[in-house]
Amino acid sequence: MPKHYALTELADAGSLLRNGGVIAYPTEAVFGLGCDPYDQAAFERIFALKQRPATQGVLLIAAEFAQITRYVDMAKVPTDVLAQVRASWPGPYTWVFPRSAQVPDWVAGAHAGIALRVTAHEPAAELCRSFGGALVSTSANPHGQPPARDLATVTAYFGEAVDGVVDAPLGGASQPTTIRDALTGAIIRS
Repeated sequence: MPKHYALTELADAGSLLRNGGVIAYPTEAVFGLGCDPYDQAAFERIFALKQRPATQGVLLIAAEFAQITRYVDMAKVPTDVLAQVRASWPGPYTWVFPRSAQVPDWVAGAHAGIALRVTAHEPAAELCRSFGGALVSTSANPHGQPPARDLATVTAYFGEAVDGVVDAPLGGASQPTTIRDALTGAIIRS
């Protein structure tokens, strides 16, 4: 059975992630699956659990802007665009940026950019702080199924295949965050 982490135990959850673990955790609207974005084996486990094509890529979630700067090709982002995005964070806004060379190819999939969010949802933010950086964030569901909105559904979908679960509430949003292109403002997912 996966280890259940209360909010007071997130330091242990961060350690699990640093040691190659895959964890289910609450986000603004749904449970997500997360791992260290640089751990290819953990990442591949998530895609196997989701039965998702590797070309799709994932977004990364962070607790603060400093945790995501390494992933952005800042030379391609105008100052006013960066200021606009930063004004929306922390919050339920995911932005796609030109990606830097530090983004692992498996994280971006077939995409030229990288989707990033600095979350205001405290359980997810605290998990990022405990881990020490941005985390993979992809909805906790097999490909084509509705995203999990409670621990019972996470368990029904994945059983013991995840290493841990953060036992905390969702953020109260009714649907996953909108994803926009940071440079054009175009909506990629509403």
